[in-house]
Amino acid sequence: MALNTKKPLDGIRVLDLTRIISGPFCTRLLADCGAEVFKIEPMGGEHMRVKEPLRDGKSTYFGHFNAGKKSIEIDFRSERDLEEIRKLAASCDVVVENFRPGVVQDLGLNYATLSEGREDLVYCSISGFGQEGPRSRHPAYAPILHALSGHDLAAMSYAEDVDKPFRTGIWYADLIGGLFAFSAIQTALIGQLRHGAGQYIDVALMDSMINLLVLEMQEVQTPSSFDRWLATPVKASDGHVIAVPITGRIFERLADLLGHPEWKDDTRFNTQLEREKNWPILMSLVEEWTRARPAAEVEAVLMAAGIPCARYQTVAEAITDEQVTVRQLMTDVGNGPSAFKVANLPFQFSGAPLPVGSHVPDVGEHTDAVLSAAGALAGAKVPAMNGTNDNAEEVRHV
Repeated sequence: MALNTKKPLDGIRVLDLTRIISGPFCTRLLADCGAEVFKIEPMGGEHMRVKEPLRDGKSTYFGHFNAGKKSIEIDFRSERDLEEIRKLAASCDVVVENFRPGVVQDLGLNYATLSEGREDLVYCSISGFGQEGPRSRHPAYAPILHALSGHDLAAMSYAEDVDKPFRTGIWYADLIGGLFAFSAIQTALIGQLRHGAGQYIDVALMDSMINLLVLEMQEVQTPSSFDRWLATPVKASDGHVIAVPITGRIFERLADLLGHPEWKDDTRFNTQLEREKNWPILMSLVEEWTRARPAAEVEAVLMAAGIPCARYQTVAEAITDEQVTVRQLMTDVGNGPSAFKVANLPFQFSGAPLPVGSHVPDVGEHTDAVLSAAGALAGAKVPAMNGTNDNAEEVRHV
């Protein structure tokens, strides 16, 4: 059977009215899958373009989320500019926005306006709390969503000797919300293909975070009779490792390997239930052996014996790991001194490869060509007109 070598979203056109993280992540994934993505930026460009880290004066953080797109620069205060974007939207299959609820209505870029006269449009709104409800217009930074969703207190409950929630620099809410939006858009496109109608999609980052708390959600409704087993890091001479000798056969291998066959008859460890209850004790005994050895050695010895184990790696180590290299996960974006690496999609198709786009567009790089092709202009970039949209003075995104 011949393989399909076309990218799955080849021919799909996406109007990208997003910035910061959640929306740009979603639309970059769509671009990776073959969609033509038109990123609409304010005059001077999205402010994330100057966010560190910078390489050759350009933000690799911005580039990570926007590689493979086409940039169109407009004045959001100009009614004429907005009208040109409405014309462009008419040729797009998908619109994605992550303004605060209410802003797209003020701009005339909302679903009701853009879907008028066409039932096939897939329109996705990403916001902190969704389009309706008492919190819908509240500021929605990721740390706020981590706190409100229960995520932070759940994570704290698994830690030892802590008296307040952890701080984190990983903005899970935005990334997970972007992933859910990516999935929802493709689901809606399949529905459109099968049934002929598009969809309005309302993605809330708060809802996305709560969806991650599967066991925690069930435990608050039906409490367990004993504490949940938690994998526990142990010290090595130069770092930490994690080992999971939870099943009977693997535990017996561990006991023999470490020279403690008597553990197999110890009532604290001789069943899986007892091992789970006494896991901290078992790990403290294991640590007496691991702390005298380098983490890499501990990992190698335990894995050779069939005991699941891994050393803790830095991000720098992880992205150069042999397994990552074999799967060709990392790819280069850009050329010369401004080039940087980005992770490709974590799934691989048998037909067309789905690499991240190799080019990060300059501000407004494609304005003339795209708007002219859309019938918006015949030549130069749209000039700001005297008629302005005062409601667009403060354009806010998630």
